[in-house]
Amino acid sequence: MDDFPTYPSGLRLADRRVVVVGGGHVAQRRVPQLIAAGARVHVVAPAVTPAIEGLVGSGEVVWHERGFEESDLDDTWYCIAATDLPTVNERVSRAAEERRVFCVRADDATRATAWTPATGRHDGVTVAVLSGREPQRSAGIRDEVVEQLREGTLGARRQRSRAAGVVLVGGGPGDPELITVAGRKALMDADVVVADRLAPRELLGDLPSDVELVDVAKLPRGRSAQQEEINRVIVDRALAGKRVVRFKGGDNFVYGRGYEEVIACRAAGVPVTVIPGLTSPVAVPAVAGIPVTHRGVAHEFTVISGHLPPGHPESLTEWSAVAGLRGTLVLMMAVQNAPAIAEALLAGGRDASTPVGVVCDGTMPGERTVLSTLGSLAADLADQHVKPPAIIVVGHVVAVAHPDHYGAREELA
Repeated sequence: MDDFPTYPSGLRLADRRVVVVGGGHVAQRRVPQLIAAGARVHVVAPAVTPAIEGLVGSGEVVWHERGFEESDLDDTWYCIAATDLPTVNERVSRAAEERRVFCVRADDATRATAWTPATGRHDGVTVAVLSGREPQRSAGIRDEVVEQLREGTLGARRQRSRAAGVVLVGGGPGDPELITVAGRKALMDADVVVADRLAPRELLGDLPSDVELVDVAKLPRGRSAQQEEINRVIVDRALAGKRVVRFKGGDNFVYGRGYEEVIACRAAGVPVTVIPGLTSPVAVPAVAGIPVTHRGVAHEFTVISGHLPPGHPESLTEWSAVAGLRGTLVLMMAVQNAPAIAEALLAGGRDASTPVGVVCDGTMPGERTVLSTLGSLAADLADQHVKPPAIIVVGHVVAVAHPDHYGAREELA
């Protein structure tokens, strides 16, 4: 680095001509960053990768389908020499030098007048790292800094935008690593966190010490009154000028009562935004190795709440119609009513040998999968002492994931 001192500077390339010579994988990595900076990108190359060709087709890039000519750098602000031919890259360097255009050399940094740093962006902050001619080291440092910015462990917390209001954050299926980047940041920016029992609990330990934690899993009274109390808490804290994160497992709008909270906030004039989470009926089977769809096996999947049994006067599910579906059924909150549901599906025409996978404590340390069939589901749940939370997957996709257990099946078209 001492042999090649640099002067760091941020280039504003919006609506300025930038030329990339070469259409291979190096160019493919650089072009999207230039587009994001607003540059008018011109690619000069006899051939380009399919990804770059797609950018050309969408009008984001101009492609000059030929070899390099020195005049390509006329009226250019910045260029990248990214061909596989050192002689061509050298021609680009000389032409750039003659025109006082800064030039990056992909093949030989010592011959370049500019270096491309390892760059990352988050929340209005751009991180650019140069560590001599060690791109892997630069990228590693960049990744560490950006990750800490995203997690909220680096940066002046009190200088961030902390407008009062409510943010509904879906925490994903349970593993703290499966929360979204946006969800993690919202947690770290909160004044108040109102958390469910199934929200990734390890993340609560990372909250700054001055954040108020409201554990709604321990609120008294029944479920309906509990939701009313949750609505009251998030609205009252927001009206008091706090930034409130409503933190729950899975996704806010998939059996999460998230929209009830949106309605409550809007009725009170409280700003509310939503950060969705990985939805458990798809993510948990996936982590357990069970696809909810598979070519030639299932063309659709249906997610159903099983908190009410078939025949219950408040049930909104037409189980006879569900039984006639040929695709995958994913049952949520259904452990207690699974025997009755299995009976309804069998009565509606589903075969007793239909494979069933029950994923218990999905994505958590105690995760396990119980394999069964519709005909034996009730007995297997009892024998295996299955308790909530668990997700029940009904359909031949379970056999696709576990062919040794279910044996050979007829080939499906």
